[in-house]
Amino acid sequence: MLHPTSLPGQWGNGDLGAEAYNFINFLVAAGFSTWQLLPLGPTNGGSPYQCFSAHAGNPQLISVDKLREWGWLECDPQPGADARLDLVRRAHALFRKRNDSVEVMEFARFKQSNSAWLDDFALYSTLKTVFNQAAWTEWPGPLRDRDADALAKAHREHGMAVEDVRFEQFVFYRQWHTLKAYAHQHGITLFGDLPIFVAHDSADVWAQREYFRLDVQGHPTVVAGVPPDYFSVTGQRWGNPHYDWEAMEADGFGWWLHRMESQIELFDLVRVDHFRGFESYWEVPASEQTAIKGRWVKVPGDALFDALHRRFDPLPVVAEDLGIITEEVDALRRKWALPGMKVLQFAFDGGPGNPYLPHHHESNCVVYTGTHDNNTTLGWYEELNQEQREYLLEYLGYPDQPMPWPLIRAAYQSVACLVVVPMQDILALGAEHRMNTPGTETGNWQWRFTWDQVPPDLASRLHRMAEIYGRLDQR
Repeated sequence: MLHPTSLPGQWGNGDLGAEAYNFINFLVAAGFSTWQLLPLGPTNGGSPYQCFSAHAGNPQLISVDKLREWGWLECDPQPGADARLDLVRRAHALFRKRNDSVEVMEFARFKQSNSAWLDDFALYSTLKTVFNQAAWTEWPGPLRDRDADALAKAHREHGMAVEDVRFEQFVFYRQWHTLKAYAHQHGITLFGDLPIFVAHDSADVWAQREYFRLDVQGHPTVVAGVPPDYFSVTGQRWGNPHYDWEAMEADGFGWWLHRMESQIELFDLVRVDHFRGFESYWEVPASEQTAIKGRWVKVPGDALFDALHRRFDPLPVVAEDLGIITEEVDALRRKWALPGMKVLQFAFDGGPGNPYLPHHHESNCVVYTGTHDNNTTLGWYEELNQEQREYLLEYLGYPDQPMPWPLIRAAYQSVACLVVVPMQDILALGAEHRMNTPGTETGNWQWRFTWDQVPPDLASRLHRMAEIYGRLDQR
């Protein structure tokens, strides 16, 4: 597991350039068959789980070096001298000047095939810039409420800026599909992540308010979250608007079918975050500051997955079934034969009946040492008290290797069909390298690795472990 922003490089975050290809080469050498990533949508620089679009790619992942390779940039930009998006717009200007007929047709086909989401997103993104990044609910009423005349006027006044956004998406998808093809050529499947909810300040909610529970000004009446749990004593108030499930079911879940179609274009396998919310969701009044005062509300999840299976068969989905999981949630997952998740950091409290312990695993699951929301395994281990450490080490047979290697080995030994290990655990990094701390708003999503953190024999050690436990056969 590694998000592209965590790749090495000279720019402010990792991208889809050379280091992404180098990482795929490392995966191959280490015996891996799958690269798991976090959501790839455009953000405000924060959480990839709060994106401005359910379909668009993050233009901050665009590789400037790839633009130069394609001949779309004539300069040799240096990191820090130019903003990435400014360079993409310069590339657009040169692209228009070159007027290569093959490239122009490729761009035209992209715009046509993605118009269902691209046109709204391009205008939304442009208006965000015009109004100094204000949320769409703060825009002038006619634009907020999508008055046809107001939208037409905005297109006339900001047409080139709108086209720049379309070009950004064209470049992102062009670079992504090139990388995806390289991964497939080397036996690597791409495992994506689909947040169950979308951000309120997003093109999706602005353009399709009828599918969300909003007031007349477009503000949520209730918001998403989870009750108090392992991660937070006050729960997590995510703030996403809840869906109007009756409206979605009435049109055959077309909104969800379109969303899944976009994910399957990007990835070979998709983790659906917060699967629990497809059986019942935690509804928090928008006026509440925490998630404590909420309630569970039923969802037509069975009808949704029936529609998804009729469109996409087999449905390449992994269910994130962590947290408060009822018999009804488990029955929904099992009915549609979706693999669940087992996180080993959750396994070593509650005694031998803990379902995350390896001896309780089943083949139709994905086992993790930890996730992007967990501490690194080394950091987690160092925070255990002495009694907890003794129990962990006794269960693992008093291993000679230091953490996190015994837990990684336990994951490889599991009968689970797939093992996922965060890059931080592969590099044996401590708590200061964790990706995200749920319930906090600063210091997250910024971690990056460097190749000098990778020992020369690391790939061969991992490859040997995959060989010993029969995991090379899945390639």
